[in-house]
Amino acid sequence: MKARISTGTIVCALAGALLLLGASAMPAQQKPAGQSPAQSAPPPAQAAATNAATDPQRPALHQRYPRYRIRSSDVIDLSFRFTPEFNQEVTVQPDGYIQARGLQNDVYVQGLTVTEMTAALQKAYSNVLNEPEISVTLKDFDRPYFVAGGLVGKPGKYDLRGTTTATQAVAMAGGFADGAKNSQVVLFRKSNTDEWMEVKVLNLKEVLKGKNLNEDTVLQPGDMLYVPKSTWSKIEKFLPRSSLGAYFSPAVL
Repeated sequence: MKARISTGTIVCALAGALLLLGASAMPAQQKPAGQSPAQSAPPPAQAAATNAATDPQRPALHQRYPRYRIRSSDVIDLSFRFTPEFNQEVTVQPDGYIQARGLQNDVYVQGLTVTEMTAALQKAYSNVLNEPEISVTLKDFDRPYFVAGGLVGKPGKYDLRGTTTATQAVAMAGGFADGAKNSQVVLFRKSNTDEWMEVKVLNLKEVLKGKNLNEDTVLQPGDMLYVPKSTWSKIEKFLPRSSLGAYFSPAVL
């Protein structure tokens, strides 16, 4: 007697075969559920930033050349768009203040950029005028400069134009003269007061060899580089400005 096979039995057999075929087609390297995927590599920019931060031999990015900052004796023109009767010319006093027409109190502007001074004046005049629009223009001011002295080819004062490093400044001054101690170039920089100078020693010898490029400091207006003949046994971190006459010509001070 022939055995009867039901339709349901055939369907179940076909379904089982399909399941077996699907399992065999899965990639052999597929990870089981629950296992975390491997961490992806960081983007190139992030990797470069990490390398720069961890590699002490990499030179730090030089700061963009800063804007001019107001100094004493600067002559400044103030122009008021809607109230021209307030237009005036002011001179920064030795203490850093200006006396502006229409204001009861003097305004401290020394050390500010033109943009910062404009904001300070607009705030001061807001008590007198309704939303004043003020234009600030430098008329007479000290051009940014640096001084190079000691054993360089041409000691003197030089205009500081654009971003200039210590080695570039020495090159502008004629390069190192014979006998120069280029491993101990002294940088004098103004501190918070005009009476004191901050002192820093730069090893430009290593910089010229392509090493320790962070020593190649970007100069600021008023910086003074001194190239000695011999090694200094002791260098103070701060020196009074009056002592600079021992290193530089009075004509550049």
